[in-house]
Amino acid sequence: MTGTHGDELEGQFVCYELLRRLKAEPGQLRGIVDVYPALNPLGIDSITRGIPMFDLDMNRIFPGNEKGAMMESLVYHLTEDLKGADLCVDIHASNIFLMELPQVRINEMTAETLVPLAEKINVDLVWIHANSTVLESTLAYSLNQAGTPTLVVEMGVGMRITREYGYRLVDGILNVMRELGLWEGGTAAVREPVISTDRAVSYLNADKAGIYVPQVQIGEQVKEGTLLGEILNPLTGDVEQAVTAPAEGLLFTRREYPVVYSGSLLGRILGGIEK
Repeated sequence: MTGTHGDELEGQFVCYELLRRLKAEPGQLRGIVDVYPALNPLGIDSITRGIPMFDLDMNRIFPGNEKGAMMESLVYHLTEDLKGADLCVDIHASNIFLMELPQVRINEMTAETLVPLAEKINVDLVWIHANSTVLESTLAYSLNQAGTPTLVVEMGVGMRITREYGYRLVDGILNVMRELGLWEGGTAAVREPVISTDRAVSYLNADKAGIYVPQVQIGEQVKEGTLLGEILNPLTGDVEQAVTAPAEGLLFTRREYPVVYSGSLLGRILGGIEK
């Protein structure tokens, strides 16, 4: 399922490509695949993150309430419809400001169940979050609490489609389906992700306002002190800040939207990568 946030479109291509491949070899399917390409169609139509007119983030009102307001009732029935699946994959993109490497984000309470599945879905990183940082009103949290394994995939950038990431994730979904006995067709080789357990995540924030121009590609291994980018002043011609890596590791988030202010997030580095 995808389209919970109307400005996150990476999952649209994944839905198309997955269905295209399944339709090409229907005899290889040994189960049912339900595809929900637009959980928030009003948001997609208006290019807004939340639900227009209701001023609501759809992914903050799960599991809903059958007798509540219209949107609460809608998400309640959606949750009930999804319960009982062997696996749900909740696909998100980043916002328009940041690019994310394909990654699965997991609550540490469900890591034992979900990490073995996440390792097979062809992402670069499995980011395990402490329970204290997890929002309990999301679709994935509600389904996992109900005993339906749900992986949250975050990849790409808002309002765009990154075809490479889409193809990779479809390869991963088919690989997981094969592991679950739902697919007997061919699968591509998948990469082994880095697991974030016991590895510090460093956040890069701007100290100055200006135009941020990155110098390294997302997915690169960087060393401490590596120049990651510069914040430029287009009025004076000065470099306001040289942004360097605070630690060695994997650059898995990179600023894409150039205009920044003091405190703007420029990237994230997962440290402690084993050589």
